Amino acid sequence: MRAWIDLTNSPHVLVLRPVIERLQAKGWDVEVTARDFAQTIGLLERFEIDHEVIGHHRGGGRLAKASGLVSRSLALRKWSKGRRFDIAIGHGSNDITVVAKLQGLPVTTTFDYEWANLQHQVNCRLASAVVVPDAIPAERFNRYGVGDRLIQYPGLKEEYYLADFEPNPSVPQELGIDISRPFVVVRTPPEVSLYHRFENDLFGLALERLVDHQAVVLPRTPEQREQLAQVDGLTVPEGAVDAQSLIAYADLVVSAGGTMNREAVALGTPVRTVFAGRLGAVDEQLMAEGRLGQLTDPEQAIPVRDPDRVRPERVRRDPELFLGLMLAPIAEKIAGG
Repeated sequence: MRAWIDLTNSPHVLVLRPVIERLQAKGWDVEVTARDFAQTIGLLERFEIDHEVIGHHRGGGRLAKASGLVSRSLALRKWSKGRRFDIAIGHGSNDITVVAKLQGLPVTTTFDYEWANLQHQVNCRLASAVVVPDAIPAERFNRYGVGDRLIQYPGLKEEYYLADFEPNPSVPQELGIDISRPFVVVRTPPEVSLYHRFENDLFGLALERLVDHQAVVLPRTPEQREQLAQVDGLTVPEGAVDAQSLIAYADLVVSAGGTMNREAVALGTPVRTVFAGRLGAVDEQLMAEGRLGQLTDPEQAIPVRDPDRVRPERVRRDPELFLGLMLAPIAEKIAGG
């Protein structure tokens, strides 16, 4: 059996790494394409996942995104022609969904934020299966015409791909962080995302408060890294790092993006979000349960160590279940040998 997996952003590498590894362990031939954006390529190299780099991010505007979709889809179509895949899999990748549909190839898409309207109007209408958390009410997908192709799983996606994860204490230490003292991990806002079109002064004010504290700031783009590296008092890694180990040892995570927030929840680290867009159902549920907080004051970004705090026991979900859902469009073909 042959699978094609397309990765267009850094978190997608983390989510689909167990899928790639398990398919390969079952004897599948897996080919991976990747867009050069954020730390996607760096993470693939860190996990030693063979891949073909095709295309790059064209910018955050609607016209730029549309241009990027057309040009990269054409490139992927040319690359994939004649490769005879059995299934295509992407994490919100419109490119692979469009190409797979044109080729009559079964394709699964997965995501956990339901309000990326333009992206989902394409993906959800063309995909053979749409795999999402059960925290999102099914009726929220009516606008995307999903119908009976909707497949929902329990828990957080992070609880599946972090199931085999154990933190490495040398990761923060190699960045010069003294783990015997409080420190915070900060993730910058996704400025190029269409669902995050807001100036976030609160985030900037929080960074100002952190220059006198141990703070590791993880930028999304080279431009962000270059700007942050000029700020004295902040630790800014030069490339892709084991962010999950940083999160596991941190006293606090402050993030404008969803994946790192939920990684903190999955690893039992206190987390506050500065996301300025419309909250998705997953984050709504985590807030209602008291597992995710909202940053409302810059002072809340300062890390404080509570010696009496007990981390909750981690929830580790079986990645094999997640893999089975991703392969749902060809389940009968697999069963038939």
